[in-house]
Amino acid sequence: MSFDPVATAKLIRSLGPEIAMPSLGVIAGHYGPHHETEPYQGVRVFRDIPYGKHDRHKLDIIEPESASKDNPVLPVLLFVHGGGFVGGDKRNPGTPYNDNVALWAARHGMVGVNITYRLAPEHQYPAGAEDLGAAIAAVKKHIGQHGGDANKIFILGTSAGAVHVATYVARKDLHPNGDSGVAGAILLSGMYDLTKGPHNDMHYAYYGKDASTYAAASTVQGLVDSDIPLFLVLTEMDPSDFQAQTLQVVNRYFEKHGVWPNFVRLQGHSHFSSTLHMNTPDNYLGEQILDFVHNVAPAKL
Repeated sequence: MSFDPVATAKLIRSLGPEIAMPSLGVIAGHYGPHHETEPYQGVRVFRDIPYGKHDRHKLDIIEPESASKDNPVLPVLLFVHGGGFVGGDKRNPGTPYNDNVALWAARHGMVGVNITYRLAPEHQYPAGAEDLGAAIAAVKKHIGQHGGDANKIFILGTSAGAVHVATYVARKDLHPNGDSGVAGAILLSGMYDLTKGPHNDMHYAYYGKDASTYAAASTVQGLVDSDIPLFLVLTEMDPSDFQAQTLQVVNRYFEKHGVWPNFVRLQGHSHFSSTLHMNTPDNYLGEQILDFVHNVAPAKL
């Protein structure tokens, strides 16, 4: 089946900016025929590797068959799924998702890692970022066995996953042994200033309803002050509050550093399609990620 980018963008725009489950189904169904199906060729897949004691402290690794533990030089892309703090998983069996993210990494000379983490309301802030720190430490220790370079770990989070990535980046107290362990952070459509919302049941499940704590849990200043290279992404069809939040970080970063952070707005894409399209013929974001991975110096105006 041939891929029509114009028709795809038209479909995504027609669904509007609302983050609604029916839209997720339509977009997943549209990209589904363009994804690989198992068993995947040319890669090695390792499932449900524990990185902690909780049942959700699990990760999957997809490595190219050419990866060698005797020559661990490949960059590593560690993906943190979304799900509004209360749901989501590293993999939905019977679908391409979220294997497609790790597969995309393996198809482009990297080692792909997908993780799960504890969920709200049982596990509240900063549990997601704590789990990310534990996963990074485990990956850093063992990824050489999969051909990955422990000094080239890039973390990619979408939606709630981006919030967990941002919290991890911003809070140095969460870095194992004072070292973040990452070479760069990619944030897709996250929320960074909790004082400005949106505040809904999923937000309250993770952060609670005490608004006096929201400023301390916000990550804008921590992201701006971090020396970890950042790549911020929003989509054309993201709800306006998500767009405003990303632009707030971009603008504050520019005010301090005089240059933008690495930044892209995905035309013809939405909150869902930003990751659902990865490892299909639609490779615009993929090309931008590759450029970031191999050229992590701050973007210049």
